[in-house]
Amino acid sequence: MPEAFASSPPPRTIAGLLTARRGRGRLHWTDVFSYAYLGLGVLLMFGPVVWLTLSSFKTASGLLEFPPTLFPLGQIEVEVEGYDDPLPLYRVTEEDGTARELAQIRRIGIIAQMVDPADPDTTIKVPIRQREAVREFRVAWENYSAPLQRFNFLTYLQNSVVVTVAATIVTLLINSMAAYGLAIYEFKGRNAIMLFVIGTLMIPITVILVPVYLVVTELGMINSLWGVILPGAATPTGVFLLRQYMLTIPRDLIEAARMDKASEWVIYWRVVLPLATPAIAVLAIFSIMWRWNDFLWPLIVLNRSEVYTLQVGLNAFQGELDVQWHFVLAMTVVTLIPVVLVFAFLQRFITTGIASTGMK
Repeated sequence: MPEAFASSPPPRTIAGLLTARRGRGRLHWTDVFSYAYLGLGVLLMFGPVVWLTLSSFKTASGLLEFPPTLFPLGQIEVEVEGYDDPLPLYRVTEEDGTARELAQIRRIGIIAQMVDPADPDTTIKVPIRQREAVREFRVAWENYSAPLQRFNFLTYLQNSVVVTVAATIVTLLINSMAAYGLAIYEFKGRNAIMLFVIGTLMIPITVILVPVYLVVTELGMINSLWGVILPGAATPTGVFLLRQYMLTIPRDLIEAARMDKASEWVIYWRVVLPLATPAIAVLAIFSIMWRWNDFLWPLIVLNRSEVYTLQVGLNAFQGELDVQWHFVLAMTVVTLIPVVLVFAFLQRFITTGIASTGMK
């Protein structure tokens, strides 16, 4: 067998995985292409997340800098005798090429009035193109602490957790029951009902907003978390996904349970649901991501700040003329953490047994 196609043992460590190659000799061109392709994919997927996280630690002025910086930097300020507030420090380049550090008093057009911290009595006028801000690595922790203290974000976080958990449980229960009936039972019109369920995917959400809002109003669920939880409990995507997976469950298991005089509820709860765990995990991830990131419907139903979810609470930072981007980015990172943790926990259920039918 040629060396390029020689088989090698699978890597067992992260270092072995990152240094794996096609053959046992030097790098093959396919190795270079594979690593370049995977590296580009990692950059495209995680690059924006890294940029978002680093930007969430920048100050409001740091976010407006151009060209932007990767890491959060803050301008150094110094105490100058005769001035009540600290003055920003700049590095000024003289005409002869020498550089000195001066503190800026004020800026008038393209001229900055500056002083030497060692000689505060002498005012120096410097064109702004000859100065450069002296900065240092500085993390703006107040981007995270201020919203939690001033904007009641802990309440928003609690409301989002309640809505996401309750809605996911109700969604899994209702969709799995509907999928069980359409997959296990045999009756006329079963396929027609399934086509009707799938056909509802073509109806835009904006078309049903007004009718659903009227129903929720009549039920008295305006400004209630139940008004956010219940309307989207049954999803055609969830029914289709679970139904297709339940069709792969061997009928012999169902018939054997019925011969043992098991009720339909016992078959559903103790036979079908455990075998459909991978599909349920996938639907749970979809439901959590959808409910956690939902904005339009909670914005319509919830009008009081004490029942706001995180996504609606983020809208509070957007004013008519100003957007507090440093707070928006910080709280966006906070909203990403639960979704990442849930996906990290449930992804093992997806990767293991997704193609199994329950037979050992």
